[in-house]
Amino acid sequence: MDRCSWLKTVWVLALGSTLAGCAATAPDYAAILINPDRPPNERELDGARKPNEVLAFYGVKSGDRVADIYAGRGYYTAILSELVGMQGLVYSAIPASRSEITERWKKPSFANVRVLDGPMDKIALPQDGSLDFVIIHLNYHVVDHSAKDGTGNAAAKTLHRIDKQLVIKEVTGSGFTLAKEGNMLRKPEDPRDFNVNKVRNKDDRFVLAFVKP
Repeated sequence: MDRCSWLKTVWVLALGSTLAGCAATAPDYAAILINPDRPPNERELDGARKPNEVLAFYGVKSGDRVADIYAGRGYYTAILSELVGMQGLVYSAIPASRSEITERWKKPSFANVRVLDGPMDKIALPQDGSLDFVIIHLNYHVVDHSAKDGTGNAAAKTLHRIDKQLVIKEVTGSGFTLAKEGNMLRKPEDPRDFNVNKVRNKDDRFVLAFVKP
């Protein structure tokens, strides 16, 4: 399945809106990051990923029903779980989960996490538009590593980067509207010519919010 078809399957079936409504009182996003139960290796990523700013940008709040698509080891799944609380729900979708990751979500503190394990084009997310927020972090990408303008998907395999305009074109082509863009992960000095897996946390990243009209 090509990138655009995969995108349409995930977003059109799963999503009512990627931009959560604003709470009357904004959550203390930064407080979640100091939770002593968070693994040290995840804490080390906070400086580059700025999850408190990213989730404040999207307006995710307590009680929301959310999904972490291509969740990996669950960096955002864990943060979202605490943020939405037991009145909310987190779907953690991954093609093939590892046993240690699956065991992590069995802890009582993650009782609001539902693991969806299997092909992304057959992902079993709600199809009734009930999700308040969906994140695809450093995979499709809605938060992603910036490639040089006009290069499309050419640098995906060599540099693990993608052109922001290609993402916008494909997502809007699937029926969504670009609502806003966050600048909290931008690094204008990045020449966008190195592999982000070899030089860590020095790259420019874009953050996009789309809504389904």
